[in-house]
Amino acid sequence: MLRADAVTTCLSPSVRDLVCEVGSEVGGNCAIDAIVTPRGEVLWDAVTGCVSCAEPGQDLDYWGSVRLLGPVCEAVHLHFLTLTKEQFEIQYVPWFQWTHFPELFPEIFDALESLPSPTVCLSVMKLASCLERALGDVFLLIGKKCPFLLRDLLASEELAQVFGHSVMDVLKVFIGSPHGLNLRNILWHGFASPQEIPPKYCSMLLLLIAGLGQLLKDFLQQTEVTLAHRPFVTLTNLEDLIVFPGVTCEILSVLEEVMTKSTFILKIMLPYWEVALAKFRSHRFADCAILLLTQLEMGLRRVFAAVNQCPDRLLTAESRTLYTTFDEILAKHLGDGRVNQLPLFLGEPAMEFLWDLLNHQEGPRLRDRLSHGEINIREFPEAAASQLLAFALVLSLRFTDEDVLSVFKEEAVVRSLMRLAEGYSSRCHPIFQLKKQVLSCEESIRVWPLLSLPEELGLETTRLESDSETCACYSLITKIVCELCHHMPAHLCAVRDTDGPPTSTTRLLSPVLYLILLLLLLELVSIHVVCGKDAHEYQKYLKFLKSVLQYAENLVVYTSQEKNKWNETVILTHAALLKIWTFCETKQMLIHLARRESQVQQPCEKTCKSAMAKKP
Repeated sequence: MLRADAVTTCLSPSVRDLVCEVGSEVGGNCAIDAIVTPRGEVLWDAVTGCVSCAEPGQDLDYWGSVRLLGPVCEAVHLHFLTLTKEQFEIQYVPWFQWTHFPELFPEIFDALESLPSPTVCLSVMKLASCLERALGDVFLLIGKKCPFLLRDLLASEELAQVFGHSVMDVLKVFIGSPHGLNLRNILWHGFASPQEIPPKYCSMLLLLIAGLGQLLKDFLQQTEVTLAHRPFVTLTNLEDLIVFPGVTCEILSVLEEVMTKSTFILKIMLPYWEVALAKFRSHRFADCAILLLTQLEMGLRRVFAAVNQCPDRLLTAESRTLYTTFDEILAKHLGDGRVNQLPLFLGEPAMEFLWDLLNHQEGPRLRDRLSHGEINIREFPEAAASQLLAFALVLSLRFTDEDVLSVFKEEAVVRSLMRLAEGYSSRCHPIFQLKKQVLSCEESIRVWPLLSLPEELGLETTRLESDSETCACYSLITKIVCELCHHMPAHLCAVRDTDGPPTSTTRLLSPVLYLILLLLLLELVSIHVVCGKDAHEYQKYLKFLKSVLQYAENLVVYTSQEKNKWNETVILTHAALLKIWTFCETKQMLIHLARRESQVQQPCEKTCKSAMAKKP
């Protein structure tokens, strides 16, 4: 489906021109002494003076600004190349403390000696995410809620109050606007190949971040406030995503070979994949994940463009049009309302894996959290990078020739990975999370009668559960459970004897909670079968569910060690059971409506089949 590699760039002509050419148009040398002092202090006027507006009162002249900033960036890059590691750490590292990740910057400095390479591109991505997180912390010195998008953050008055409008304009040219170089987005979304990002822009970002630290120091001294850093985010539900075994040397070797044969991977992007594997081998798992995520987006964008017959979507869009990113690639519909053909092509297991990894709120949302600097990359888990690598291998195999694929399938490890991928089902979808909670609740309720009570509490419970109201509760529980059993498969309808309090262990709460759990499960099973309710019936049903929720919340309070109101608990339970039974008798629960609609549908289906059979 993907043709042999003939793509030489994924940047549209104007974007490529701006990134690769415009910054080199102005000749001549720029003196580094006019940009930075020997002590590493940034002379901002030399930088901000290169940024101008197209017209007075209008937006920035991005092309003109990039043209004038080009020699400045080149001078900064050559300056850094003349420094030893020790000189860099003495002059600049103290100014990176405000980012909450100062140890990143000597590592970036080491990468500057590389020619245009994946390492420089990776460095720019990490600098952009680190800077975004740090700027968000500064924003919160003044503002209440930090903007989610970097471009909105850079356009905020809060940051302008700290750093000045002219300084923020400089950042917009480099990373904050689709009209500018837009280095963050073209790299994080997998558009730029390694040779298309000049290393001088990485050097310039280093200097700008140091200069921001100097400006921030002055602001903090003047205002006498302290910068607080938000804690890093801990990846959630990652254990649920561990479906593939840990990546071994054998798997890495297979992937190395597949990379050169799969049409999923563009040749111009192959260096990213090679460095990703090298980073995994050296236990730099965040670096590996960053590179893989950008290239998975790049590869899936190609498939998206092919199956939806829109080849123009492969390139970066112009500034007036949205890029084709994961959000659109994984959506059910295209912007024009047509059905996205990619999910149909990839299949449900692959789509669910991608949604779990990237989109579901209960999932790790790896790309978002890495790109926005929310994760401590030093502590990025090996398991997450391992799952990405295994999935990347399976996906790449789908785009190899049949004869090549058959050879790879002779490897047991390949067959195992493909089998696991084909059997994947969502681990982070709300329904899966609900299943986990239900199973946890069921297990807790099931073992409750086996738990021993303190002696004094056991005597009190025995006395309470012998009274008439407790017996009435058991009677109601039996009636409701029997009614619910009519809506369950026959082999699941074994009802425990709850006609009265058990003689050996006198318990009330576990049967009630078991009943509520069963009720909610049956309602959830029926939710997609019922067409709907009218507004009046919907409000009544919602009120009923809220009453059940209210009972559960009150139960938590009444049975806490602080309250310990067992008499009131029995009264509360009896009232709640009466409400459930009364509503159940109205036959307006989803289980009743589902059965009713099923009974109506069956004769209709029989009639239709009969009519079709008689049709000449």
